[in-house]
Amino acid sequence: MTEPHIPAEAADIAWMRNLAAEGAAEPLRGGATLLAAGLLFGGASLYQWAVLSQVLPIAPSSLAIVWPVITVAFVAFATIHGIRTGRSAGVRTAANRASATVWSAVGLGIFTLFVSMGLMGWRMGAEVSAVALGLIPSVIMVFYGLGWAVSGAMFRSIFLWRLSVASFVAAPVLAAFTGSTWQYLVYALCLFALMALPGWLLMQKVRAEGQG
Repeated sequence: MTEPHIPAEAADIAWMRNLAAEGAAEPLRGGATLLAAGLLFGGASLYQWAVLSQVLPIAPSSLAIVWPVITVAFVAFATIHGIRTGRSAGVRTAANRASATVWSAVGLGIFTLFVSMGLMGWRMGAEVSAVALGLIPSVIMVFYGLGWAVSGAMFRSIFLWRLSVASFVAAPVLAAFTGSTWQYLVYALCLFALMALPGWLLMQKVRAEGQG
């Protein structure tokens, strides 16, 4: 008896169907990292709003220290958490591997954006630097929108797609607050709602399904 011959096109379609089913059945991992990013950077933005609005009697010069410290803290957490979960996790689906790659690219893209904006401000002066800083929250929301869109497609999740749409909508909203201290408060709320809260919900879903 010989195995029946399956045309290459049919095999490819079957493989894609299995991949889609696999992605839909497996919850999106990485919720802890998303939660940490939302809380840390959202907290930093809230701190910046409080300082610039004089809600906190603290010198604005402290802001030059807060953001680098928060960035280092997040990178340290993400690295340690990634090593720990990498050792303990079982087999991961292609959807989770693809989403992890996309979110890693989002993080690298945001870091590269900060470096590029800093160099541009150093070369072009304080006015250009102020414009660049005002644009950063909107660009970051666009990055998040892309990350949620890919995850939504891989997991066939309406919830993740809604997060993507909300992130894209948040970008021009944040741009409308450019030049106002309120921008940092709105940005903090966006980070809490579109990163921290979804990260926590994804963690609960993974735990509820007994997958770590």
